[in-house]
Order: sequence, then C-alpha cells, then structure tokens
Amino acid sequence: MRPFAFLCATALLLPSFRAQEPEAGSPLAAHRPPNVVLLLADDLGFGELGCQGQRHMKTPHLDALATTSMRFSQAYCGAPVCAPSRCVLLTGRSPGHATIRDNAEQQPEGQAPIGDAETTLAEVLRARGYATACIGKWGLGYPSSEGDPRRQGFDRFYGYNCQRHAHTHFPSWLWDDDQKVEIAANQSGVEGAHSSDLITEQAVAFVRAHRDEPFFLYVPFALPHLALQTTEEHLAAYRSAFDETPYEGKSYRPHPQPRACYAAMVSHLDACVGRIVAAIDELGLAEDTLILFSSDNGPTHLPAQVDVEFFASTGGLRGLKGSVYEGGIRVPMLARWKGRIQKGTVRDRVVAFQDVMPTLCELAGGAVPAAADGVSFAPTLVGNDAAQEEQKDLLWDFAGYGGQLALRRGNLKVVQRGLQKNPDAPVELYDLAADVREQHDLADSRPEVARELAARMVLMREAPSRAAFVFGRYEDAGAPRRGAR
Repeated sequence: MRPFAFLCATALLLPSFRAQEPEAGSPLAAHRPPNVVLLLADDLGFGELGCQGQRHMKTPHLDALATTSMRFSQAYCGAPVCAPSRCVLLTGRSPGHATIRDNAEQQPEGQAPIGDAETTLAEVLRARGYATACIGKWGLGYPSSEGDPRRQGFDRFYGYNCQRHAHTHFPSWLWDDDQKVEIAANQSGVEGAHSSDLITEQAVAFVRAHRDEPFFLYVPFALPHLALQTTEEHLAAYRSAFDETPYEGKSYRPHPQPRACYAAMVSHLDACVGRIVAAIDELGLAEDTLILFSSDNGPTHLPAQVDVEFFASTGGLRGLKGSVYEGGIRVPMLARWKGRIQKGTVRDRVVAFQDVMPTLCELAGGAVPAAADGVSFAPTLVGNDAAQEEQKDLLWDFAGYGGQLALRRGNLKVVQRGLQKNPDAPVELYDLAADVREQHDLADSRPEVARELAARMVLMREAPSRAAFVFGRYEDAGAPRRGAR
C-alpha cells in the first residue's frame, strides 16, 4: 500500500458536526481512510446491468466490478428525478428535510441552488485533507450561485452545470472550473467528442494527479439519460441486434434505431466506468480506494425512445422515473474496496442515498454534519454486522409528477400520489417482502397500519428553509421555473 500523506485537518472541521471517529479495536481503526470514487449513472434502471439480470445490453466492466464488490439488492436513491436525488446524496439529508425536492430550472443556465448553509460530502472530506472533484453533470446551482460546485467543497469541476444542457451528449462547450471551454467539432463538422468520454478523461487525469494524496472523486455521468446519442464504436455492436421502430423526434432528437442506441449508451457508460476502475488498479490504488457505483433514479418514462418493457429496465419493479414506486427509486449499488470489502457478496440490507454521508464520514474518520439524517453502513461494508445500526424509516418527499410521498418501514411501504390536486389522496400500503412489485394494496385490509405510516410521513416532513414549500411550487419572490428533467 502507498504512503498516506494525511493532513492534520481536525482543527479545520466544519461547525455543527457530531463526532464519528472509529472505535479503538474496530475494523476501521487499523486502516487509513480510503480515497473515495463515487460514480453515478443518470436514469439507469435497477435491471439494466448484466449483474442485475439484464439480457440484452452488455455491461462487462460493471459486471466484472460486481464480482469484486458488495452488491446491494435494496438500495434507494434520494428521489425519482435528478436534482433532488443528488441533493440527498451530497448532503445526507432525508428527502423530507432536503432543500431541493424537484427539478427547478433557472434561466439562462442551471437549476435552483443548494444553499451556503448546506454541508456537502465534498466539504466534509476536504476538511479531512482530501482533494475533491466533481466531473460530470451537476444540476444543483447555476454558475456563480451559492450552489456552484466550486462553492460547495469541490476543488475541481468539469462538465455540465445545467441538466438541460446535458440533454445533448455532443455539446459545443462544457465548464472547466469557472470557464466555458469549446468542444471542437469532428471532421464532418457535425459533432465533436462525446461528453462522457471527455468526462472520463478528466476523471482519470484527476486520479493520476492526486495518486499520492487522499482524494474524493464524484463522477455524475450524463449517460444513459436521453437524448439518444452515442459513438459509432458503441452503436456498431447493436446495429442488427433488435427489431426497431424509428423514433421520429419530439421531446429529444430523432434516431432510426432507438433500441440499438439505448443499449449502446448503457454499454458506453459501462466502458467509461471500466476506464476509471482500470486507472485506479493500474496505479496500485485498489487497496486504498472505495469505489461506489449507483444511479440517480429509475429509467426514463418515454417509451418511444427507451423500450423499458423490452429491456426489463426495472427488473420487474413497478414504476419508472418520476414515480415513488420501487421502479422509480430502487437503484443498482456496488461497493468495492479491495481487501476490506468481501468481494462477490450480495446484501439485502436496505440502504439509501442519505446513508452515504455518514458512511463516508465513518470511513474517513471524520465527523457527520448535524443536519445529516442517514445511517452509516460502514460496518456492513467491512463485515462488522454486529456493529451495524438498524435502518430508520425512509421517506420520499417528491414535489413533481403530481406530488408524491412514500415511506418504507421494514418491509412495509405506503404511497400517496396526486397530492398537488388532492392533499388527502388515498394512502396505498404494500408488503415488499411478499409483493415487491407493489401489485396488492393492503390499505383496506390493514387500515390501522396505513394510518400509522401515513401519520409518520407527515411528521418526517419539513418545509425547506429557502421558501414556503407547497407541492410543485416554491412560493417566494425568487421562485425558480420548473423544468429540465
């Protein structure tokens, strides 16, 4: 293992933290804190990896990663769309406490910002001496706002600030720290480099540049989010693979072979992950680096472009992107730390995006922000199940797609939909142990349980501090316009 040049940064810790040092004699205490590489796919469904049962799309690099990782069968994102899910991931705050609860676009570029008062993973780890980078798609604050990644603890930023800008994978420019850099067109003058290849190059360069110091690398890819765009190299593998109905173009750009293109986009994502993992291994950093891979939400709900039934994109779960049913919020999650995490294991422990903050704080020997809501699953990762705290009730508080709430307690889950029009919408109740596809509503047969969990949902919610919040609306003078899904 390489020497660890760890900075004496305990005096630099941010305020309002609760101590989370490893106990003497614990499996964590004898090892240096790991580098952290957090890889996030965009709209990748629970069933869209080979290691998750996918049959049509090839994901050899992620499947290989799974064989050396711990795979979680019950992992949850923070929300069923981009911005609020990423807010939960980076702040560790429950969806019922987070300041961002829907996509909210701000013109001319970007989304509603997370505030200065928030403490992000990057700020926590930078205070522990980590070099920090966000390379990919941001979506949590327009340039120069308080939510700009450079103002939220990231030393380095490269990629898309705005979610809508990321709707093209062949952009004419990207952000490089605080500068826009032009992307040269290819020889045909039509399209230049694919953004995910540029993002991967920058991610690998960051790993190489910081190989001799602790680093936190957050790579939120734009793949496989629409539009249907990939490179000829990846598309060629699927050109004759499927029967096709051309997509004529409405919400996104047309494509003559939507099935082939979407499969190629997933394989393109897989190849990018493979390059980053290979760089870590080639530099001899595998024993010093925790790699986490997941997706920000379930697969898209636009069937003309992505045939989720054909691909079994949710693995048979109900719901898609924009839904708090399992298909919209249950996501793949892999965790690799060579020599520390037992490889090739599958755990059914329920984990959620708000748990990532306390987990990384524990592994880094840092303190957990007082506002964070999650439960560290570090003991599960390192095989110390006796020390693992039980999961709390999990709430999803989502303002979009009609206004939705969901809560999971153990194997029981309640759902409310259509809350923008009807604040007293019916409460649905499911037993996920017996009915993971959420086909049998038990609210009528178990009304007391449904009422109890519905009441708990109300108690777990609070209005964001930035505005008086009503489903689907931010009611203040600077209210952002919703959009950019």
